[in-house]
Amino acid sequence: MEPSIWLLQLSAGVANGFIYAALGLALVMIHRTTHHINFAQGEMATLSTYLAWQLIQSGMPVAAAMALTLVLSLAMGVVVQRVLIRPVQHAPALTQMMVFVGLLVSINAFTGWWFGHVLQAFPSPFPVQAPAGLRLWSGHQLGMVGVTLIVMALVWLFFRFTRLGLALRAAAQHPEAARWVGISVPWMWAWGWGLAAMLGALAGMLMAPVVYLEPNLMMGVLLYGFAAAVLGGMDRPQGAVLGGLLVGVIDPLLGTYVVGHELQQPAVLALVVAVLWWRPQGLLGPKAQGAA
Repeated sequence: MEPSIWLLQLSAGVANGFIYAALGLALVMIHRTTHHINFAQGEMATLSTYLAWQLIQSGMPVAAAMALTLVLSLAMGVVVQRVLIRPVQHAPALTQMMVFVGLLVSINAFTGWWFGHVLQAFPSPFPVQAPAGLRLWSGHQLGMVGVTLIVMALVWLFFRFTRLGLALRAAAQHPEAARWVGISVPWMWAWGWGLAAMLGALAGMLMAPVVYLEPNLMMGVLLYGFAAAVLGGMDRPQGAVLGGLLVGVIDPLLGTYVVGHELQQPAVLALVVAVLWWRPQGLLGPKAQGAA
């Protein structure tokens, strides 16, 4: 017996929700580390995905190209923070926002100019068919879920049990105290950007086989990633995961059965706004002191 349409949509929404969660987690990581919101996160992920595509076109195996791209994305995030973001670290909020918007527009323009605007197929590293008994997901969707879960577990272990992860947490939560014990807070901020760029690149490379690769690949995904991070709580990594899954599940069901595909994206964002009106700090965010 074939699965029902709504069950297939639900399973696809869960798979996409993990991608939104990965990008939301990248946004949360930068926000926790530097208290910034990187509007160019999606464009950086798109550029990394194009880099992986170029490596694959040159003859490198898909898995090896993706692994190398993650390392290069880490370096890209560190360089962007040290060269472009660090000089405006303490500038007024409007100045910082202009830098992020400028970074978004510049990377988008460069990607289109260098790689072109022709739609490109991005190969999946996973089998086409899922194992027997898992008819709700394709092989790629199952791989998306599995890889994202593994990466999220590694991120949790990294921040909880490694010296660099503990130093990053200290620099984010108590920068002055971190300086007193010899931690280089500016470099911790840079490593936070690098790790966020890796997570964004992972999201881009997992999303590209689902849709065609083009310079605006992550525009819509970034919007849902923001929604996931804000819905779960911008200071809670686990909140980004919860928010991503909720957005991923609600999006197709709301578009199909309630408002139609034309209003699908605005309806999801309106629902997020409604939740934030009720709980401004997000579903898992700490309650503000003095709040009723």
